[in-house]
This record gives sequence, C-alpha cells and structure tokens, in this order.
Amino acid sequence: MLSLPNFPLLNLSLPQKSPKSSASPFLHGSFSISIATPKPPSTLSLSSLSTTLPTIQAVKRLQGKVICSTNEKTVNVEVTRIVAHPKYLRRIKKKKKYQAHDPDNQFNVGDFVTLLKCRPISKTKTFVAVPYVTKKQAKAAATVPQELGLPLQSQQEQA
Repeated sequence: MLSLPNFPLLNLSLPQKSPKSSASPFLHGSFSISIATPKPPSTLSLSSLSTTLPTIQAVKRLQGKVICSTNEKTVNVEVTRIVAHPKYLRRIKKKKKYQAHDPDNQFNVGDFVTLLKCRPISKTKTFVAVPYVTKKQAKAAATVPQELGLPLQSQQEQA
C-alpha cells in the first residue's frame, strides 16, 4: 500500500487498488485532491486591517529625458536602461521612446521627468509626465524650516 506524508492543508485520497485492475489510479479521474483552507481568526476584521496597514501604490514609474515637446499637451520621452547582452553578458544601453501626457505644457527638451502609468489617454499615451525630483532636492525641501507665525526674539519689544 502506498503511504503518503501527512500534510495538514492537503488531503490526498487514493482508491484501493484491486488485484484485477492494472490501470493507474490517476487515469479516468479516479484521483481526488481536496485542499483545506485555514479559517482566519475571528478577532480580525477587514475594516481594522485597512486602517492599520499602509496603502500599497503599485504604479509603474519610469524616468527619462524629454526629446520632443512640440505637440500640444504631449511630450516624447526617451527612457534608457542598462541590460546584460543575452549571449556575451556585456552591459549595453537600451533606449525606448514613450509618449506622455503633459497637461500644462511645462516640460521642454532636455528636462528629466518621471513617467507614471495611468489609464490610456490616446492610442499611444498611457503615461503622465511629472517633474523628476532628485533625493538632494527632496531632502533640501524637507529641511527648510516652516514659519510658526511667532516673531523673532530681535523683533519682540524689550520690556
């Protein structure tokens, strides 16, 4: 008799092989599998999970350089990536051009932009161009102290 390891989530049942039958138990659908799914604990609710877990933003982002901005509300962006050659494994640059939506016509040729995937705007436009912010620019913007609305000590009247 064939013995199977005992797995808690997977229950396999093989029919008993009769001495007259020479057919495999896997033929003609006589092999059955039932998968038992564990029940989630009743203390968790979906509403409590949605408020405690951070939202996951799965948006495709590409970075590239604007090569053409003559069209109205559209920029042509060239994205460069480095890949290994399939045979020689040497790193080579691959370039691809994407059409991106620029609603304010704010980008010029040579600007670096980040492309965010969105719904199809036209046949070739499925990205929106946003300004590319470097880590240095983001850090500088975050370290600028915000005014609290309090007068400086030198501006206070001396009593």
